[in-house]
Amino acid sequence: MKKIFFAFALPFLAVLLLGACRGSGETPEPPKTPEELAILDLTGGSSQVWIIAGGGSVTRDGRTETNLYANLELNLASSSSSKTYQTSNSNNLFDSNGTWTFEGGNFDRIRLSGTRPAAGRDMTYTRTGNNLILRFTIPMPTGRSNERVDAIAGSYIFTFVRRQ
Repeated sequence: MKKIFFAFALPFLAVLLLGACRGSGETPEPPKTPEELAILDLTGGSSQVWIIAGGGSVTRDGRTETNLYANLELNLASSSSSKTYQTSNSNNLFDSNGTWTFEGGNFDRIRLSGTRPAAGRDMTYTRTGNNLILRFTIPMPTGRSNERVDAIAGSYIFTFVRRQ
């Protein structure tokens, strides 16, 4: 009797085990590239708004200038065809909208398009938790002095907070 039980039970258990190990039949998602991971970091997958209000800060040449950019918002977006940005309340430091690109192969620097002083600058970024830190420099102009540019030249550190 035991032989008959094992003769039927063992093949049945083997089929069950093999069926359980087979998985759901879905193809696993391929690992993300470094660029895809960087885009995910900045955009949350499609679009992410970063703000100064509620815990962010701005320094220029080591001096606090948060009050000048207290309501600044930066929206970074990405789709399969483009990477775009929008800003509001930037006190003319950033363009109101444009495109952004990665600079270099490490995907730790971005560059914004536009004509405002922050445009066309390599900006290093660091993402830690809910914070995005952008660092960039607007150089002092050479030759004739331009008070407008002189007033904004310097090394900036923007610490944005992710808007929930």
